[in-house]
Amino acid sequence: MLSDIYKGKKVFITGHTGFKGSWLALWLTHMGAKVCGYSLAPETNPSMFEILNIKMRIDRSIIADILDIKTFLDCMQDFQPEVVFHLAAQPLVRLSYLEPILTYETNVIGTLNVLMSASKVKSVRSFVNITTDKCYENKEMAIGYKEDDAMGGHDMYSSSKGCVELMSASFRRSFLQGDDTYAMATARAGNVIGGGDWASDRLIPDCIKAINKNCKIEIRNPAAIRPWQHVLEPLSGYLLLGAKLLSEGKKYAQGFNFGPDESSVLKVLDVAKEVVRCYGKGELVVYKKDSLHEANLLMLDIQKARDVLGWIPTYDALKAIDKTIRWYRHFYERTADLYEFTIQQIKDYEKDISWKKN
Repeated sequence: MLSDIYKGKKVFITGHTGFKGSWLALWLTHMGAKVCGYSLAPETNPSMFEILNIKMRIDRSIIADILDIKTFLDCMQDFQPEVVFHLAAQPLVRLSYLEPILTYETNVIGTLNVLMSASKVKSVRSFVNITTDKCYENKEMAIGYKEDDAMGGHDMYSSSKGCVELMSASFRRSFLQGDDTYAMATARAGNVIGGGDWASDRLIPDCIKAINKNCKIEIRNPAAIRPWQHVLEPLSGYLLLGAKLLSEGKKYAQGFNFGPDESSVLKVLDVAKEVVRCYGKGELVVYKKDSLHEANLLMLDIQKARDVLGWIPTYDALKAIDKTIRWYRHFYERTADLYEFTIQQIKDYEKDISWKKN
């Protein structure tokens, strides 16, 4: 069990104030890990980090920039972590058109700062570097991309993540070959959904905001096909990968895809309709696609994660959407303690995990 591995371990998370980082921090704390988070302040209001008071639920919370390498290294040396999960990033495709320099500075140079700092902290043994499915050179193929397919990307966000993958592989070959260095793997996931995401230009958060403002839901790219997965799915993959790196080292220092089965690769419009059905209200309005490029088709091949790690997805897209909408309804209707409800969703997922039975 993952809880047996992480209990008592010192874990350093970058990007802990974000959507995925908040869920990861809570899950690790629930498993008994000692967690230090390092991130910029939450960028959305509301934010899961503040709503659930995650600052007070983990061991340390540091609000600072990964581009400030001195501060970052000082914090990591002071905490002496055994495991690092690097999630801090500029994660939005559309923002990368407006802020290309910020996107590259944060995603590429920021990641290099984290990798270099970890190499100077001898306690670090396991490093999971989270990128994205958009790191691949997307040719709109009707098959999933495999880990050894070409890196690339049309927009600045996607290309920055392709650069991170290439840079990480080079860093591994250049600096992480000795027995006294940590084991580092990259992890790629697709469209992640779940309660607590209020970022701009994300389908389900946009739907939820519109529903609760009694506004029509505007669908920008209805025919786009994406893999949809609950946030706990890729996080379980990251945690399993981190545990493998911790126990068996360089054997797992590779890139891995964590995505849903093909049945959960759905059109944007179909997902929006399911959100409305689950919530019980909402009206959709379909708009023509705007001038900014967004991929129409993107899928991941997850066979390597199955074969090498023994990981398989647990929830299909419909279950993921249902779990997500239940969280938001509890937030807006205040029908239960939201922290306890969130922990219960983690416990339910732990109970349902498919791969632990294999």
